[in-house]
Amino acid sequence: MTHRDSMTTDALERLPLETFTEKAYLEYSLYVILDRALPHIGDGLKPVQRRIVYAMSDLGLRSGAKFKKSARTVGDVLGKFHPHGDSACYEAMVLMAQPFSYRYPLIEGQGNWGAQDDPKSFAAMRYTEARLSRYADVLLSELGQGTVEWMPNFDGTLEEPVVLPARLPNVLLNGAAGIAVGMATDIPPHNIREVVDACLELVENPEADVEDLCRHIQGPDFPTRGEIITAKEELLEIYRTGTGSVRVRAAWERENGDLIITALPPQVSGARVLEQISSQMQAKKLPMVVDIRDESDHEDPTRLVIVPRSNRVDAEALLSHLFATTDLEKSYRVNLNVIGRDGRPRVRSLVELLSEWLEFRRDTVVRRLRHRLDAVVRRLHLLDGLIVAFLNIDEVIAVIRKEDRPGPALMERFGLSQEQAEAILNLRLRRLAKLEEIQIREEQKERKEERRRLKKILQSRSRLNDLICDELREAAQEHADERRSPIVRRSDARALAKDDITPVEPVMVILSEKGWVRAAKGHELDPQRLNYRAGDGFCDAARGRSNQPAVFLDSTGRSYAVSVHDLPSARSQGEPLTGRLTPPTGAAFRAVVMGPPQQLWLLINDAGYGFLCRLEDLFTKNRTGKVVMNLPKGAEPLSPEPVAEPKTDLLAAVTNEGRLLIFPVGELPVLSKGKGNKIIQIPPKRAAAGKELLVCCKALPTDAVLTVHAGKRHLSLKPGQFEAYFGLRGRRGKRLPRGFRSVSHLEVTVPRQMSLTSGDNDA
Repeated sequence: MTHRDSMTTDALERLPLETFTEKAYLEYSLYVILDRALPHIGDGLKPVQRRIVYAMSDLGLRSGAKFKKSARTVGDVLGKFHPHGDSACYEAMVLMAQPFSYRYPLIEGQGNWGAQDDPKSFAAMRYTEARLSRYADVLLSELGQGTVEWMPNFDGTLEEPVVLPARLPNVLLNGAAGIAVGMATDIPPHNIREVVDACLELVENPEADVEDLCRHIQGPDFPTRGEIITAKEELLEIYRTGTGSVRVRAAWERENGDLIITALPPQVSGARVLEQISSQMQAKKLPMVVDIRDESDHEDPTRLVIVPRSNRVDAEALLSHLFATTDLEKSYRVNLNVIGRDGRPRVRSLVELLSEWLEFRRDTVVRRLRHRLDAVVRRLHLLDGLIVAFLNIDEVIAVIRKEDRPGPALMERFGLSQEQAEAILNLRLRRLAKLEEIQIREEQKERKEERRRLKKILQSRSRLNDLICDELREAAQEHADERRSPIVRRSDARALAKDDITPVEPVMVILSEKGWVRAAKGHELDPQRLNYRAGDGFCDAARGRSNQPAVFLDSTGRSYAVSVHDLPSARSQGEPLTGRLTPPTGAAFRAVVMGPPQQLWLLINDAGYGFLCRLEDLFTKNRTGKVVMNLPKGAEPLSPEPVAEPKTDLLAAVTNEGRLLIFPVGELPVLSKGKGNKIIQIPPKRAAAGKELLVCCKALPTDAVLTVHAGKRHLSLKPGQFEAYFGLRGRRGKRLPRGFRSVSHLEVTVPRQMSLTSGDNDA
């Protein structure tokens, strides 16, 4: 290395890699935050949006002007102010022109600027044409009146405004969304009339809090007409803290039995919603819907038709399910993070945001008034010179004709300033001849009155506030419209459970002795004639509906609940319940029941105890079940029996010794769990030795026939013969005639030939 190379190397700045990368990343982060992603509180625009609007104004594309190709605008923006990608710049331009994206579009377009179903479907910039909208005048009308600071563009050849002099708080009206480095912003749009009313409230009462402002600002007002269902208390908290989320739900109505979606949440595609509903229909998760179609057109931009299977379909429940499972309801994050007047980003509350914007507006108006006052003072100064010229017109003409340098001569002769002398010299001779003292003095009087009025406004804060309020009202009257997003209170969306979606149909659940389970459609099947695995056989069966859970009881007195819609078919041999449930070691499943939740069932054990229980008290989601019956030592539960009329029905209880006792069912308590009361007396010694047990209990309507089965023999007892076996609950009962004492089971037959044997319940 030469001496010269060594000196050059020593002159280079040396930094540790860690320090260099940290510094470079912080500079990049600051650039992204301040010059790309976040809006300024003054005009509510990001730099690229501000440059597009200013460039279009510079091209003469104000509202009412002739449309020009978008490519011309994009070219000017890139070449003069924003040296970045043309596609990104054009997309920012398109966004400001889409009425479904911007609440108050800044650009009016001709051609294909995209659709709500597909916002990215806009045509290329060489095809579309654009000009500024009338609302853009809110940002530009005071631009040339000394209201803003200017800065050089990227190459220093031109100047651009640091911020536009907005006459309305555009940062809230159109909102903004952006992701910077380490921070983001999500400001929803609002209604002009509501925001202006809140500003007026804040001007008149600087101590106003969020509650006072929210009496005017109901909430966000999105471009689409979806319903805001966020509670007002939550909206108040969002405006108090500057962060939160807003839920927007599609609007719908009924028309000839069909459900019509008339409005969607912002940025939601109708085609995407139909696709989501269609996928659920194909997966058989929406059996209550038979058809969906899109009937949207120019007259009805949003019209999605959902056709229910029948008029009996609960429309509220169906729509609630769709709100929970599709984009018909969406949450939108709120983060009121903007760059303030001090050039620093910060999350602000509603009061802070509007207060700071009003300060920006106050400064803007003061700059405008001072700029105008300076212009009026300069004009008055010139008018004073013209008065002198009028009063001495012959001498002025003579000086101009004779002097080589008439300007200094006029200044010396009449005591004029350089500006006054230049104004006199710049007058054409014919105008000088026509100058009339009356016209000059009239204009002088008007300018003096304007100067006095401007000074009074600048010297009085109350007059300045009145002017700001008047201009706010004028701008609101020119651009305001009605609220589009109604704020309503709705119940939370709830997806339909699997049981709710499954078609309701008759079903029979069959339990085998070894604890295998299966299900069959309909109630006509004879479960005892089914094929069972070797060493296994029929145990119990229950008839019910497919939307009712099957409740199983085991030998320890525990109950379990299982949904029946996914049980294996009765054509197979089923599956073991232990794959779905976890009973105690050594426990065996004894019975299965189904029915309405409020149905009463008689729970009994062979020790002679029992009680009434509602079926819903047996439901549980626990795989290990729950204890329902407290069994005496050595006792086994018997199959539960349904009770139709607990106030009038009788209870027939029989032991294996042939003792029969009949008493009113109402004498047993209704419990959710427990041991129950004694049904029939069994001597303790005989019960302990297992010599006498309760065999069967049946609920007995007063007009029914009770048949006692003892082996191949049976004894039928008609209603008039019941009295012989009546007794108080808990008594010994009366012995049946000889030959009928080895009772196997009881059978109840009612006149309408409707059997009430175990598990036979079609409710």
